[in-house]
Amino acid sequence: MENDIFQNELTFLKGVGENRANILKKELGIVTWGDLLYYFPYRYIDKSKYYSIAEINSDDIYVQVKGIVQGKELIGGGKNKRLIVYFADRTGRIELVFFKGLQWITNKLITGKEYVIFGKPSAFNGGYNFIHPEIEERAKYENEVSSVKYMPLYNTTEKMKNSYLNTKALAKITYSLLSEVANKIPETLPQYIIKQNNLLSLNRSLIEIHYPSSPENLSKAKLRLKFEELFFLQLGHFVEKLRRNEKSEGFVFSKIGKHFNSFYKNNLPFELTNAQKRVIKEIRNDMRTTHQMNRLLQGDVGSGKTLVALMSMLIAVDNGFQAALLAPTEILSQQHYNSICKFLKGMNLNVALLLGSVKGKARKNILSNLEDGSIDIIIGTHALLEDSVVFNKLGLAVIDEQHRFGVEQRSKMWGKNNDIPPHILVMTATPIPRTLAMTAYGDLEYSVIDELPPGRKPIQTIHLYDRDILKMYAFMHKQIQEGRQIYVVYPLINESEKLDIKDLMDGYESLAREFPLPKYQISIVHGQLKNEDKEFEMQRFVKGQTQIMVATTVIEVGVDVSNATVMIVENSERFGLSQLHQLRGRVGRGAEQSYCILRTKDNLSKEAAHRIDIMCSTNDGFVLAEEDLKMRGPGSISGTAQSGVLDLKIADIVKDEPIVRRCKEFAQAVLKNDPFLQHPDNELLLKYINKHHPITDFSKIS
Repeated sequence: MENDIFQNELTFLKGVGENRANILKKELGIVTWGDLLYYFPYRYIDKSKYYSIAEINSDDIYVQVKGIVQGKELIGGGKNKRLIVYFADRTGRIELVFFKGLQWITNKLITGKEYVIFGKPSAFNGGYNFIHPEIEERAKYENEVSSVKYMPLYNTTEKMKNSYLNTKALAKITYSLLSEVANKIPETLPQYIIKQNNLLSLNRSLIEIHYPSSPENLSKAKLRLKFEELFFLQLGHFVEKLRRNEKSEGFVFSKIGKHFNSFYKNNLPFELTNAQKRVIKEIRNDMRTTHQMNRLLQGDVGSGKTLVALMSMLIAVDNGFQAALLAPTEILSQQHYNSICKFLKGMNLNVALLLGSVKGKARKNILSNLEDGSIDIIIGTHALLEDSVVFNKLGLAVIDEQHRFGVEQRSKMWGKNNDIPPHILVMTATPIPRTLAMTAYGDLEYSVIDELPPGRKPIQTIHLYDRDILKMYAFMHKQIQEGRQIYVVYPLINESEKLDIKDLMDGYESLAREFPLPKYQISIVHGQLKNEDKEFEMQRFVKGQTQIMVATTVIEVGVDVSNATVMIVENSERFGLSQLHQLRGRVGRGAEQSYCILRTKDNLSKEAAHRIDIMCSTNDGFVLAEEDLKMRGPGSISGTAQSGVLDLKIADIVKDEPIVRRCKEFAQAVLKNDPFLQHPDNELLLKYINKHHPITDFSKIS
């Protein structure tokens, strides 16, 4: 929407004014005419149909009824005061109940007059009533909506409703806006794209999405708007990728050398899975071209991503370059360092660990050795991003749990070489459904390790209720007697919520009574602890000094204790599938059988019971991620990793997968024929790209 009319502020629209404009800005983020046009209804009411009172048999649907006000009655006093309006048609009578604005409603409604009510019936005393329905004089109402067959319903907030800016008021404002801009809405897609995909014009689509003339035209409007949203998303990704390939020269790693071959022959702890072999081949092919690699590597917890990353780093070393692995926490960096040193035992390679806690002479030595090239591989936290960290020749940067690092932070790593950026491999243990990955990360190449190494015992997942606490304690005692360690995790919805910490502290005290000192030791970790205290408690557990770790989800990423075989998740109904799967992945690291106990309250909602059942039925992270996407939507695919990845206004990447694929293919075809969008037919596309994807300092960044 390039036309200035869409930049007009809402205060200039009839029926809005400064007060309403401020409420819309604060509550919905709607500032301009364009914002309002793209704030779509969530459903529609068929205004051509009236229900009779006798037909009302459900509290699931909104209905409109015409009838006569037979009488009014004020009942109760004080806070319990309410107005009952007796409303009747030829088939029966129903009560309308009002708790607010009683005087205004009493004065407005005239006994014996005909009205139209609209709302959702409420089941009450074996029948139905309406609480605060919308109510209009029938003659006035039918005159107003004579041209509107399907009335839009918009999501509104409590504050909006309190300011008389409900869904009906929003519909009136939108109607006013559409009257103002009809036939002035500029097209955003070239005519050949509209024609080849049989799409409505943008002008017609925006009118039909708000005020449909028929169900068929509503479907066509939705298709057009979904196509546009997904097409421009894909086009933007591919333009970024083309720019990067044009501009970002990459180091050419032409050979597989002695370190890689020696490791493969002598140090490989187990046979690589076919998935690992495939991914290493994909990475190898990227790194031997003249372009910088930008690849997303995803694999379930325990699928062997670290080994793939290490072998990729060995390719860099064999070609005369250094490699870096960046991890979000000190404990995760330490674990990567320990496992990589173990993998490389006996090989003549210099591996270093740089943490924020490394100070003085030790730090000075690492920085000096890094700069003179004597360090081959360095592993570290955000400390690697500091200006004082200078590489001799950085060829590959691996980012673990990439969602923890912002573009600006990561760009510092890319800038560690003056001219040519290093190859980039970003890793995540959060399984991302392929549909989401190709939509959200279209500018990254995409690799997935979708099988686990052989010989690993699947984690057994068990559902216990609150009432099963003695059964759980008995199981914990048995595991500890066998020398195992246990995690007990509590949900933390908001770090400032006292209730959550209270849950954790109550749980800790109960466990301390059941597992008393000095026979048992319990660690406790939560977000309100100082970092050094958190680290100390985690290390006690890592070293086996404590048998039980009571924690919030701070341990979701970053603790790898092969002796820990039990993960107990308290109040597990409060977690999403992806987060539960991440927590479950903290166990099952060793050869022993591991268990995940999902403990819930005794009475579960249908949705929560479904989530727990799915968790107990599969260990496949990709199956769970697909389910999570269906249940929760793409904006919250997991508690941390993908939150807010896509801000789609109308498209649904699960339900609209065929459109996603079509848009991807079409965007690729457009750029294949006209890579720089120079053709006159693509003028609108170039305009969009220049506005939404200007060249920035981060154009080379994944």
